[in-house]
Amino acid sequence: MKVYTDIEDFKDVKNPVVTTGMFDGVHLGHQKIISRLKEVAKEQNGETVVLTFYPHPRMVLFPEDNELLLLNTQKEKIELLEKYGIDHLIIYPFTKEFSRLTSVEFVRNILVNKIKTKRLVIGYNHHFGRNREGSFEHLKEYGPLYGFEVEEIPAKDIDHVEISSTKTRNALLAGDVKLANTFLGHFYSISGKVVEGLKLGRTIGYPTANIVVDDKYKLVPGDGIYAVKIKYENTNFDGMLSIGNNPTVEGKGRSIEVNIFGFDKTIYSKELTIYFIERLRDEMKFNNLEELKVQLVKDEVDSQRILNTKY
Repeated sequence: MKVYTDIEDFKDVKNPVVTTGMFDGVHLGHQKIISRLKEVAKEQNGETVVLTFYPHPRMVLFPEDNELLLLNTQKEKIELLEKYGIDHLIIYPFTKEFSRLTSVEFVRNILVNKIKTKRLVIGYNHHFGRNREGSFEHLKEYGPLYGFEVEEIPAKDIDHVEISSTKTRNALLAGDVKLANTFLGHFYSISGKVVEGLKLGRTIGYPTANIVVDDKYKLVPGDGIYAVKIKYENTNFDGMLSIGNNPTVEGKGRSIEVNIFGFDKTIYSKELTIYFIERLRDEMKFNNLEELKVQLVKDEVDSQRILNTKY
């Protein structure tokens, strides 16, 4: 997959078959659009193109908004779109000036003049242009004028629940990673560097790596204990992870701590990627470390059962 951060570098692409959007999460709804994009590209003897934007529009238009949470970092989104077989990814800079483009200016200036779109495939209820004024109906009008065809993909349902990035975020915030993974079609993940913690886990036989996620917009699932898989230096491990405030030892703020089964290396400053498989339980306060250890033994057994039998 070729990645472009300057649209001027996008040239000489044969029969571009294009979709556009934020693609946060690259969930099953997005994957349906991508699948159709690839089908059309094959029919048209063309190449697939995703046009997305960075920063997220809300970061630019509402910079004081501290509640924005995203399912993907930029790096994660690129990796997922490559995984699902996109040929070209254009990351267009979202600015206040760009936000003022009317729908027809966006179509003419970007989709037609810059990308030379031959076929446009969009998701259900897609809007674009200034104040989100553009719609599928607008695109059907513009297509014949500018020489491209347009196709809308209907809403993707699972058990009558429409998939959306918002529903996925809500599931993760509630700790329901199984539901979120169902929406996504892949395991939700976070990445971060290992930092020094209180080192109490090692005193009861459960050393943990404390993870710090640098991207402040990256969504961290709700508090609780999870069965997880961990990738470290391209090797996968099983483990269990705690998100919360460590009430048993009076933790000083929210932390992310992972116990990697059968792992005893010192990995401070190294990066780990955590894949959330299933939530085990709520965070709990115990009377002492011995009671906590008894529960951790149970958590490990439960995690091993889940990870060994299902994944």
